Amino acid sequence: MVREVRHDANSPLKLDEDDIDEEKGDIAVCRCGLSADYPFCDGTHRTTWDEEEGTVYRYEDGERRVIEKIVYREGDGSGDHGDGTDDRGDGNRDYGDDNGD
Repeated sequence: MVREVRHDANSPLKLDEDDIDEEKGDIAVCRCGLSADYPFCDGTHRTTWDEEEGTVYRYEDGERRVIEKIVYREGDGSGDHGDGTDDRGDGNRDYGDDNGD
């Protein structure tokens, strides 16, 4: 499973002792990208536990939607040529699995 997550921050957030949760005694950093208290975890990741492998999702206003197809505009630097092929020549989209395929 893959999730489309959009971020608008352009700098790091430095964590310090003031960020420690007084009740739990820890700092929980969001890794799913869905937290309303981002970059801190608010438990929203629980909504992702039943995502299916090989499916791309988008969460908007608390609602999960399946992304059927990602379409790139020609000339946007994406490597997509608008005809079902891309710079790799196999027509597949890369969702960032880093395995080189």
